[in-house]
Amino acid sequence: MSSSFEQMRANVGKLLRGIDRYNPENLATLERYVETQARENAYDLEANLAVLKLYQFNPAYFQTQVTSQILLKALTNLPHTDFTLCKCMIDQTHQQEERPIRQILYLGNLLETCHFQSFWTSLEENRELIDGITGFEDSVRKFICHVVGITYQTIEHRLLAEMLGDPLDTQVKVWMNKYGWTENEDGQIFIYNQEESVKPKNIVEKIDFESVSSIMATSQ
Repeated sequence: MSSSFEQMRANVGKLLRGIDRYNPENLATLERYVETQARENAYDLEANLAVLKLYQFNPAYFQTQVTSQILLKALTNLPHTDFTLCKCMIDQTHQQEERPIRQILYLGNLLETCHFQSFWTSLEENRELIDGITGFEDSVRKFICHVVGITYQTIEHRLLAEMLGDPLDTQVKVWMNKYGWTENEDGQIFIYNQEESVKPKNIVEKIDFESVSSIMATSQ
């Protein structure tokens, strides 16, 4: 991450801590910061929420493009709830009438409900949405691998490729290596043995005599 971005992050951080946090005159600076996050594959949820709050307070300043970038960046941080936080701060009129926002909300719903194949199909039909969002697809694949890792013990190579939006089968090996997954001769990918992660836990309950005696007394 460039030193210029770090300086920008520091300046915005000071701005957000000050009394002018919700001063609309700061919107231009914050909007440039959102665009920089998209370009440099960085992320600052607090600053992005501040932008959306300023749009709430000052509807005339609303920018569809900036809001779209904020939503897309929030999607790159799944499984955290950033996307829901951002969505709740956008007026329903914009959600329903602004096509880019409406499409991004649809994509977000597909990801949150784990309809990964449908997500990639829809994204392919709306690729202009992620123009300028560096690292978006790999961030989504990271989230998908997270879901696979906590859901499957084994998965077919073909299915994993579809879930990763990888029709040419060029990314599967990369992500397998990243997470230490192995594949057998039948095309079954070994994810994780859930039983190995189950650790027994002893639960010890301590009840003193005074507590028992009071219960016995009230039951008489």
